[in-house]
Amino acid sequence: MAIHRMLRRSLSAEKRSTSAGTEVPKGHFAVYVGESKKKRFVIPLSYLNHPTFQDLLCQAEEEFGFHHPMGGLTIPCSEDLFFDVTSRLGRR
Repeated sequence: MAIHRMLRRSLSAEKRSTSAGTEVPKGHFAVYVGESKKKRFVIPLSYLNHPTFQDLLCQAEEEFGFHHPMGGLTIPCSEDLFFDVTSRLGRR
């Protein structure tokens, strides 16, 4: 469950940011996750190499193409699924 804390911390840090949540640490990137209401999460770039995360990206491409209404990468899945996938990636 450490990934949940890390992702929540990233979300909390984004809310405290003075530059409207645009700061992303080196080696990370921001994604918007959710089916209706989207939340922003900052995750490691290394996740891009994992087939499971790539499946989520393919799902996002099918739904949004290359136009992301939130201004960043949007992943159209539930937060629970996102936490499940990223928690498995965080253990490797």
